[in-house]
Amino acid sequence: MLSTKELDEIRSHFPILDHEVNGKPLTYLDNAATTQKPTVMLERLEHFYNEENANIHRGVHALSQRATEEYESARQTIATFVGAADKKEIIFTRGATEAVNLVASCMGNSHLKAGDTVLITEMEHHANIVPWQLLRDRMGINLVAVGVHETGQLDMEDFYHKLEQHKPSLVAVVHVSNSLGIVNPIKKIIDAAHKLDIPVLIDGAQSIPHFPINVQELDCDFLVCSGHKIFGPTGIGVLYGKMSLLESFPPYQGGGDMIESVTIEKTIYKGPPERFEAGTPDISGAIALAAVLDFLSGYDRRRLLEHETALLEAATAGVQTIPGLRIIGTGEEKASVLSFVMENAHPHDIASFLDAEGIAIRSGHHCTQPLMIRLGLPGTARASFAFYNSQEDVDRLVNTLKKIQGFFS
Repeated sequence: MLSTKELDEIRSHFPILDHEVNGKPLTYLDNAATTQKPTVMLERLEHFYNEENANIHRGVHALSQRATEEYESARQTIATFVGAADKKEIIFTRGATEAVNLVASCMGNSHLKAGDTVLITEMEHHANIVPWQLLRDRMGINLVAVGVHETGQLDMEDFYHKLEQHKPSLVAVVHVSNSLGIVNPIKKIIDAAHKLDIPVLIDGAQSIPHFPINVQELDCDFLVCSGHKIFGPTGIGVLYGKMSLLESFPPYQGGGDMIESVTIEKTIYKGPPERFEAGTPDISGAIALAAVLDFLSGYDRRRLLEHETALLEAATAGVQTIPGLRIIGTGEEKASVLSFVMENAHPHDIASFLDAEGIAIRSGHHCTQPLMIRLGLPGTARASFAFYNSQEDVDRLVNTLKKIQGFFS
């Protein structure tokens, strides 16, 4: 784990962690839903609106030029962070959800036809299910899901079988399960699909906050993520796409800044990424997200991951001593998510009791209802850790769960 001095230094950048909830010190363990924000992000937002605010790309005045420069610099920062070959492969969206919808819409209008198949998994977030269902209902594609074992791990034998059987036009799969923390063997999935010339979309919303991702090393065709899950603002996200695919896509939406010229008879569109960023984007959000990524890059991220892993292991060992508590998601490789159920206690009751002690967790189906159906559960209680969490946070969680167990037993 990080030393007390190291952890104190990290936590000093996140002012909300010093707050109290219900008269108790805040123990924030809902990081899979959204992460807390460092001062550098808050200050960057304020600086932009105080000193740089203007619209981008179309203005010749100084403020517009400055805002454009910062916005495009942010694109480069993000390209570097994920290992993209060219910053033009980075498209700003409202989040991972819109990024998936963008790919679904564009593929539906250009690459897919009735009878084609998209292969997903039973553990997908609704954001990587519903857009494909909409496409299925609109144009008649097939949507096939790979099964999940009782442990929460992806059934790779089923994956290889369905890949060969259906020859899908796209594989769209989550890297890290937001419900269970299970880490999927993403490189094996990509390599197997590419042997059949099938492109792969990776939902990286839960992986990028925890460990380094290099899209060129993975060789994924698309990667989506949300800024708010990696300590950045809400309402900003990223789609990475290989340039060859992006260039083959039609526009996602129409409007200003995505055009070369417009007449009543015809419009000529710009190339990527502008083609997919119609209208005024979240300029400040992109710039603030880049500031957060620079902040994270100042740390040894593998050391931060080791700290999170140690917290997860400590929490796992702690809750395993509680009678009637069962961990959901017991695969070999996990990110920092601890999902569980408790005899005689509904997940919402568990979350409410914890909240009374200032401990924030998530309860419910976590936008993964097909997975919950597969596991025979209405939902789970989920504690999720970030690098600013401490052993003290773990101890508070475990000790309070012991009290809850006593209350409901």
